[in-house]
Amino acid sequence: MKGGVIAVIAILAVFQLAVQHGQAVTCGEVDVSLMPCINYLIGHDSSPSPACCAGVKAVKGMASTTADKRTCCGCVKAAANRYTDLKDEAAQSLPTKCAVQLDIPISRTVDCTKIN
Repeated sequence: MKGGVIAVIAILAVFQLAVQHGQAVTCGEVDVSLMPCINYLIGHDSSPSPACCAGVKAVKGMASTTADKRTCCGCVKAAANRYTDLKDEAAQSLPTKCAVQLDIPISRTVDCTKIN
């Protein structure tokens, strides 16, 4: 009986992950993930924090399809344009400094429709 309950719980956990994986990316999710990066991006910190890099990794994980990548790109672009004091060099170096290969450029001017 105990083994059966554990098996059911495991199956439900896998199902929950599968359902969540199929959901569309939102700008709210992207913004929350990258919020810890603001101090680095506006020049208050000399390097991105561990929380920032975890957020960059989270965004990479969200962007699994072309549609998701374009959505994330648009969200990142909109966020970049909200911060007038954002340092372009810091934004462009963020993925490298966090050791994440991000397929989404962090830029105010990127054409997100060209993201594959």
